[in-house]
Amino acid sequence: MGSGGEGEETTVPLLERKPAVVYSKGCPGCAIDRKKAECTGIPYMLFFHIWIINLVSSLPILSIYPFLYFMIKDLHISKKVEDIGFFAGLVGASYMLGRALTSIFWGVVADRIGRKPVIMSVFFI
Repeated sequence: MGSGGEGEETTVPLLERKPAVVYSKGCPGCAIDRKKAECTGIPYMLFFHIWIINLVSSLPILSIYPFLYFMIKDLHISKKVEDIGFFAGLVGASYMLGRALTSIFWGVVADRIGRKPVIMSVFFI
C-alpha cells in the first residue's frame, strides 16, 4: 500500500503558498529586491545608463589630445617639431597612469564617506 496505490491521498499540496515578503521603508536592499520582483524583462534602460557613463568617462582623455600639440609647442617643451608627438603621448599616458593609480584610493574613500562628498571634494579642492 505504501507504493502509491489507488485510493491514497497525498497530504503535501502541489502549490505551496510562500509567505509574503516584507519590505522596510528606506532600505536600499529592499528597494533593489522590490525592483527585481517587479521587472522581469531585459533592463534596457540600465544598459543605456551604463553606456552613457562609459561614454562620459572616456571624454576627458579624448578631449585632451587636440590641444596637446599646441600646448607642447607653445611651452617649448620639445627642441624639435618631430618630438612633439613623443611628448603628447607621454602626457596622455601619464594621465591614464594617474587614473589607474588613484582610482582604487578614490573608490575606497567613496565607500567610506559616500559618493557625493567625494565628487564634491574634487570640485572644491
